[in-house]
Amino acid sequence: MKSSPIPGKARLALILGGLSAFGPLSIDMYLPAFPAMAEQLGTGQAKIQVTLTAFMIGLAGGQIIAGPLSDAYGRRRPLLIGLALYTLSSLACAVAPSVLALVFLRLGQGVSAAAGIVIARAAVRDMFSGAALARFFSLMLLVNGLGPILGPIIGGQVLRYTQWPGIFIVLAGFGVVLFLVTAFALPETLAPLGRRPARLGHVLSTYRRIGTDRTFIAYAAAAGFVMGAMFAYIAGSSFVLQELHGLSPQNYSFLFGANALGIVIMAQVNGLLLRRFAPRRLLIVGLLTSATGGLAVLATTYLNLGLVYLLPGLFVVVASVGMVAPNSTALAMADHGHRAGTASALLGLVQFIIGGLAAPLVGLGNPSTALPMGVVIATLSLLGLASFALTRPTKDRPGRYQTLRDADTQPIPGLPIPDVARHEGDLWDAPTADSVRFR
Repeated sequence: MKSSPIPGKARLALILGGLSAFGPLSIDMYLPAFPAMAEQLGTGQAKIQVTLTAFMIGLAGGQIIAGPLSDAYGRRRPLLIGLALYTLSSLACAVAPSVLALVFLRLGQGVSAAAGIVIARAAVRDMFSGAALARFFSLMLLVNGLGPILGPIIGGQVLRYTQWPGIFIVLAGFGVVLFLVTAFALPETLAPLGRRPARLGHVLSTYRRIGTDRTFIAYAAAAGFVMGAMFAYIAGSSFVLQELHGLSPQNYSFLFGANALGIVIMAQVNGLLLRRFAPRRLLIVGLLTSATGGLAVLATTYLNLGLVYLLPGLFVVVASVGMVAPNSTALAMADHGHRAGTASALLGLVQFIIGGLAAPLVGLGNPSTALPMGVVIATLSLLGLASFALTRPTKDRPGRYQTLRDADTQPIPGLPIPDVARHEGDLWDAPTADSVRFR
């Protein structure tokens, strides 16, 4: 069967960015409902936050499954199955009779949502390499970043007309839309010659190889801790801003969206800077920015300085993700184009395990203070910088690190080269290559 033509760059970013928005939308849309859910389900703040933790654990575990399957069977088939299961699990969440049932259903929803996130990253790696890979991830954040912006706003508006189950019905509708778009508009990006067997021994060996790569560990850990700081903000901000500072669900939603806009802005600035600076240098700037914001949040919550002092620090922590995420993802996956699904899964696993562990920590301690959220955010932001400093590749410990650069286009056999790759000089890896050297 003849391969479908690859969509243009903007269309491709729109589709893959929408798939990557599964996580943010599924998390952020129901944040304004946290206080109401706790009241209606007859439980406390900590147990409602466990539903968030369950979803992130599901995202982590689901990626471990979906990544290798997409390396073995192509990107489209596992993606369509995941989208169908996501739609069904979202509808099930809407009729959950108790918080315990909701925890397990959110776990299942996370497993199915993982397919969109991990396969979207892998599809991008199928098509781009070099600094263009980091630039395209920045472009995707323009779409993906709409999830944190619009999610709470949509959730807040839904709560004006119905109760919290309506939010999950809206998420089910989102799943249907993406299923149809993927089925009719997204071509297969992994040619049959580039696929690898899904045998358990081979999958475990691939995970071991990637997981012992110092380069991968450095970038994955740095991104994981920074994302964990953002998840701590996501888990704690609803209670802190609504319960402690008196914001309505609607005002909280708009404020949350404004903070998330920082991710989009920073990602686009990052894309422009990548034309002059190396991704690794910009990653360091992003890590320093996150650590600075985390310390500011800790100081304001410890001194109880009020909302006007708290918000700038939160904005900096969230916005730094727009510089850390695209560069760390591109650098971590640079040497693993021929096993992009598995590498993408392991990268996601690190991020969501840290995020899943951070979320319940925010709910510990005195519920009348924002200090627990400040401590968790500051700790994770600093750990992101420290982990990179301790594990980064150096001349004495080179690992398999290569500095990213643009390279000549090399098509995968049987897969057409899109105009965006031909014009920008992106690298398409031959499926038999073990590693790509960037000088």
